[in-house]
Amino acid sequence: MGRLIDLLPLSYTNAVVLVGAVVLGVTAGVLGAFAVLRERSLIGDALSHAALPGVAIAFLFTGAKDATSLGAGAAIACVAAAVLIVLIERTGRLRPDAAIGAVLAGFFSLGIVLLTYLANFNNANQAGLDQYLFGQAAGLLERDVNVMAALCAASLLAVAVAFRPLKTTLFDPQFAASAGLPVRTIELAMTAMLVVAVVVGIRTVGAILMVALLVVPTVTARQLADRLGVVLVLAGVVGAAVGGAGALVSQSAELPTGPVIVLCGFGVATAAVLLAPRRGVLWLARRRLADRRRRLVEGVLVDLETALHAGPPPTARELALAGGRPPRAVARALRHLDRAGMLTRDGDRVLLSETGAAAAHALLERRELWSLWLEHGWRLALPDAREPDPTDVRASLGDDVVERLRALAVAGGPEAGR
Repeated sequence: MGRLIDLLPLSYTNAVVLVGAVVLGVTAGVLGAFAVLRERSLIGDALSHAALPGVAIAFLFTGAKDATSLGAGAAIACVAAAVLIVLIERTGRLRPDAAIGAVLAGFFSLGIVLLTYLANFNNANQAGLDQYLFGQAAGLLERDVNVMAALCAASLLAVAVAFRPLKTTLFDPQFAASAGLPVRTIELAMTAMLVVAVVVGIRTVGAILMVALLVVPTVTARQLADRLGVVLVLAGVVGAAVGGAGALVSQSAELPTGPVIVLCGFGVATAAVLLAPRRGVLWLARRRLADRRRRLVEGVLVDLETALHAGPPPTARELALAGGRPPRAVARALRHLDRAGMLTRDGDRVLLSETGAAAAHALLERRELWSLWLEHGWRLALPDAREPDPTDVRASLGDDVVERLRALAVAGGPEAGR
């Protein structure tokens, strides 16, 4: 990684932090996806908190703040926490979330107690261990980034090689077991991936904030994609972007790197939840508003067609009374129809133009065909399991099937559908 660090137009320390944050983002984004998609995000939280006593115990044994030994201690503590969660779950007496919460609280409390004990211990080397709570990216060294990159590369290679078994076990463990896959082993491998992500990230963002980097990239990617492969790639890209952006912002504003990275991730995830195509809250709200507007316009169009067949052309107020709609809503619908060239006016009386009459007849036909399908469609001997579009039965089923449906309605018997 030294060559990449040298190429960046930043000071050495800032370049190391930037590269480390990007590596962390990729690792946490891809590996955290397996926990999020299994609906086990809290396991990542428990493991990140469990790493804290591992760091403290490793320091007690070695007496040095060596990143490798402290990382090994964090990994051992994470594995112990994962095993303990599984054992508690298998007793059947506690729900999985309760088991995770109990382990999280116990290990984190132990970490705080050990850090407090070390703070009162006459060893100058212990200074700075409490930074594992919130992270201290500025303390990263090039060799730390090299270790992080090696763990990241090994984990991503493992995901690529075992992608199919991982995917099958992730979404359908029963089928995976029936297919002969070692489900327990694969699930343990997924947990081991979380351990790797925690070990990679705890130095940068800390035990408390690590869960955010495990969850945020997948939340964002899941708003944009449906396929697992695409979600993993997007989660890695989002994690890298969030990590890099957070590192740059923290450097320019002289703020702590870990919290800034998490805030950037929160902003990206919020934007995705609000604005993602087809899934975003605002996108769905806009679509529902458009659907309501369309239904209103279609309803007023049908009301006007019905009124014109029943008597003289109505006024806007009469049309509102006849349809039982608010006058303002009817006025908005009439303005829309007028802009579309579907209306003509005779003073304050409203009439349909040729275009409007054709649109009304087509709408009434679509409604009629949908009613016929609901009443008689079950009698049709269709060659496949097609379901028509409620807004356009003819286009979704075809003219031949529509004629058979009409004949069936006229005949009134099942033999007409043959």
